[in-house]
Amino acid sequence: MVGYIVLGVFVVLFVLVAVIYNKLIRLQVRGEAAWRDIDALLRKRADLIPNLVETVKGYAGHERGVFEKVAEARSASLKASTPREQGEADNMLQSTLKSLFAVVENYPELKANTNFTSLQNSLENLEGEIARSRRYYNAVVRDLNTGLQVFPQNLIAGLFSIKPREFYTLPSEEMREPPKVAF
Repeated sequence: MVGYIVLGVFVVLFVLVAVIYNKLIRLQVRGEAAWRDIDALLRKRADLIPNLVETVKGYAGHERGVFEKVAEARSASLKASTPREQGEADNMLQSTLKSLFAVVENYPELKANTNFTSLQNSLENLEGEIARSRRYYNAVVRDLNTGLQVFPQNLIAGLFSIKPREFYTLPSEEMREPPKVAF
């Protein structure tokens, strides 16, 4: 009789550990998938930026310094691998895009160009998608990190070396909103 009780306790403990472990692994996988979604959107944005710059160059070729800064910021964004690095790179890229759009303000004929308008609308839509993806990623990271700190999940996480993920944050308050690209 005692043997059955001990066996029952072990089965219940095993099931509990398995359920908690699977929950934490699902959160880890969702976090990785959410990060990959952000990465794909950032790459899509990075691919759009050279087209935008080339269109502006056709009208304002003498603004070479702005174009070089945008290219450097784009490169830094592509090289970032962690949420913190990506946040810093986004900060720099957003700042240089604001400079680029300030140049555009001086060229009314550029604002009427359909190619530029199309690229501008694409960038605006991408920025919205990136913001939504950031929020989703941070929600998953919040759930995972919370799960790693509460009892008994913290014991299971420690047992299987499940680590918390880093939040995606933007370094400055002004960078929390996508750039205004409407004219």
